[in-house]
Amino acid sequence: MENRNIRIHFLTRIYCLLFAICIMGMGHLYAQDSTAETQQVVKKKSFTKNTFDGSSIIDNQTVMVPVKGTFEFDIQHRFGTTTNGIRDLYGIFSSAIMRLGFSYVPIKNLQVGFGACSDRTQVDLNLKYAIFKQTKDGSMPVSVSYYGNILMDTRRADATTIFVTSSDRFSFFNQISVARKVTNNFSVQASLSLSHFNNVAGYLDTAGKVQPQLKNDNFTLSFLGRYKISPKTAIIVDYDQPLTQNPMNNPHPNIAFGIEMATSGHTFQIFAGNYGYVLPQNNSVYNQNDFSKGQFLIGFNISRLWNF
Repeated sequence: MENRNIRIHFLTRIYCLLFAICIMGMGHLYAQDSTAETQQVVKKKSFTKNTFDGSSIIDNQTVMVPVKGTFEFDIQHRFGTTTNGIRDLYGIFSSAIMRLGFSYVPIKNLQVGFGACSDRTQVDLNLKYAIFKQTKDGSMPVSVSYYGNILMDTRRADATTIFVTSSDRFSFFNQISVARKVTNNFSVQASLSLSHFNNVAGYLDTAGKVQPQLKNDNFTLSFLGRYKISPKTAIIVDYDQPLTQNPMNNPHPNIAFGIEMATSGHTFQIFAGNYGYVLPQNNSVYNQNDFSKGQFLIGFNISRLWNF
């Protein structure tokens, strides 16, 4: 009987030891599962930052949308052409165009805004949405965004305007942009845009019928790039090529280049180019400045960001 009790006691200890080993093993498995879950969290997509420092490069929007809760104030200014040389200080004393813009990011990846421009007293509503973002692991090699606006010409209707109905005052701009941050210092972007005007100017043909001078829908292909020469300074370039052939007054392509200086809350760009307007559909359809004839102008963009 005593031997039986010793044997039971010994087996009990063995069972307890095995149970403890099992518990430790399960704990180890749970620890592995927890580690695996942690690794999955760590492996969550990490997006490339600062493809561009600002929401625009010269005459085009970039793919960048600020973080949620950001309020942005923009000043866009274009002087006259430099063709008169020193007589008007290379366009600085000539007539100029300026736009003030305000935008906000109410939800992640969506920026909405409005602006007022001195050119033909135009006002616009606009939005930008980041569709895809470039990832650090290369699973998404590019960033893709959409930008669009609705523009209204608010001039009084008179002999100088082409307004027949209220809808004639409106034009629309739609653009898809694809960008890639190639290196820490070099970023490029390509965009395809469609500009639509509800009404365009016309002329009388030999039969006395009114014919449009321009098409209502016009496509443009744009390229831009930025190369950082210091942590806060970069060289910027922009090229825009109209694709649509119009009956008259085909727009000229745009070549622009300049310098960008950025801080955590400001972006300042000064440049020379042959686009004379500020709003993109006007540049894409109406530009008559020919860079081959030296019809450049000086411009600058200033952006200020606040986070709320």
